[in-house]
Amino acid sequence: MGRGSCARVVVLDRERLLDGRGRGARATHTAPTISFNSRNGMRSGSEKPTVRDAPASGAFAAFFAHGELLVVSASQAAYTGSSVLNAAVRGVAAASDWLDGGAPKTSSIVRAAEADESSRAPSRRASVCESGGVLLYNSAFSGNCYKVRLLAAQLGISLETVELDVVDRSNRAEVLGHLNPAKRVPTLVLDDGRPLAESNAILWYLGDGTAYVPADRYERAQVLQWQFFEQYEHEPTIAVARFLLAFSGRAEEHADLIAEKVRGGYRALDVMEGHLDGRRFLVADAYTIADITLYAYTHVAHEGGFDLAGYPAIGAWLDRVAGQSGHVPIDA
Repeated sequence: MGRGSCARVVVLDRERLLDGRGRGARATHTAPTISFNSRNGMRSGSEKPTVRDAPASGAFAAFFAHGELLVVSASQAAYTGSSVLNAAVRGVAAASDWLDGGAPKTSSIVRAAEADESSRAPSRRASVCESGGVLLYNSAFSGNCYKVRLLAAQLGISLETVELDVVDRSNRAEVLGHLNPAKRVPTLVLDDGRPLAESNAILWYLGDGTAYVPADRYERAQVLQWQFFEQYEHEPTIAVARFLLAFSGRAEEHADLIAEKVRGGYRALDVMEGHLDGRRFLVADAYTIADITLYAYTHVAHEGGFDLAGYPAIGAWLDRVAGQSGHVPIDA
């Protein structure tokens, strides 16, 4: 492709890239396109494709030139707050030999796709961690805080933590009042200073656009379904029983309330057991933030007086979640 010639910038996932037969994808599979001039930059085309246009997994910036497909991974730059187009432009600059020497053979395309797809830790990390300035107001034994730490570890995001006492909350207004009206942990402060509260909201912010959040509309709704279940049925029973029994220092005083919460917790566990029987994970047979959401308090339910011996499907699921790449324990 000459220096003044144009190409179309597209976003493809690995399946479309390989077209199911190990061949380069055809133009009919493209996402919204933009004409791009290698000398003068963007010239014309449809609306700029942002990160949201990219598939959830294996995103590539691809260039069609002379009827051939040039592929440059956009993963290292796709989440800096720039568009996929700008990420692709930087990728092309780093791969000038491809532009000068013509399109690579299909085997090179396949290798590029395999290399990018093999990286499990998705690329949405630059906007929240490259500056090293992401701050988590945290409680070490809180399952809600653990959700955030677990996903961050699996995404390769470095967190600076500030520990807050979940029993003595006398300093919450001073510490969190300007960041989170509810003054609860976890509260995340991004590297640009914006705060974000509520554990499941944070999971969506960090996970959206990665392999941990489905791309399919129905499956995304199912993730939310399980997260609402966790907040309405699971966390208010299992987490509260655990806190009162193991951390409040007033277990005897709250004996009746603990018994009530344990009864409710077992009802929530019954729901999970029935759903997980015959399934590997909660949604789409894949590990998602739905599993992180419910794993957090389920795996420490014994600290709240729950016996999981009668829940074999939950037990097998707990083992599968703990075996995921990048997993860290709650006391890490």
